[in-house]
Amino acid sequence: MTKFVSGADALDVLNQEESGGNNAEFSSFKSGTTYYVKVLGTADLIQFFSYGIYNRVNSFVADKPSKKSAAGNPVEDLTVWDKAWKYHKDLSEEWTDEHGQEAAKYRPKQRFAMGFFDLTSGEPIIIDVSKNQAQAIHGNIKKYEKRLDQMAFELSKQGSGRDTTVSLSPVMFPEEDLTEHQQKKLAEAPEEFDMKLFDGILFEADEAQQIENLIAAGFDISLIGLEAPKKEAGGESADIDDEDLPF
Repeated sequence: MTKFVSGADALDVLNQEESGGNNAEFSSFKSGTTYYVKVLGTADLIQFFSYGIYNRVNSFVADKPSKKSAAGNPVEDLTVWDKAWKYHKDLSEEWTDEHGQEAAKYRPKQRFAMGFFDLTSGEPIIIDVSKNQAQAIHGNIKKYEKRLDQMAFELSKQGSGRDTTVSLSPVMFPEEDLTEHQQKKLAEAPEEFDMKLFDGILFEADEAQQIENLIAAGFDISLIGLEAPKKEAGGESADIDDEDLPF
């Protein structure tokens, strides 16, 4: 028998507000950026593996992530991007050769999203950083762990390419270095970071979207046993509204 919802439960579903999750987005954290922040806890972060190619394919995470080795390499339940990485990796003799460079384009990249309370906007912010950058930031969070509730920090990013550095430095003289507004927000900051803000902040791509992204990246998907999606003849099909159905 088909499973269905009835009675009071059906009414609950009928009356529920549409929910699309939160509207949180990553805050801009390009080189030259500085935030004055309060650190609300030592574990306000999530770890993820993203795919993408700069200026070609926007970053995304797989809706069904592969299992990774300790080094972060895909080992089981490979996504199509993992398969593209593996195709070139298996043909590469060293990471600097042509296949090694191609493999690097499709390899999942370990990233961290970290949450803070911004003293200028008076709102929580989330930044996207690499593992090394996250370690640099978290090192100072742990260093001042016992006094986080009393402190303000300067979060900044400087440099470019391999010379890019991030830092989280304590504001030594908040009465002098912070504006009155920032001092007020420091005193009013919440006790904890809302971890629900991490929900939905990452763009998840299913396999069909990942294949489209591979094609956009210039990868020949036939090399991993896939065929390009066929376009329907005659243009786009007409949308059918539920109200048009005869049942």
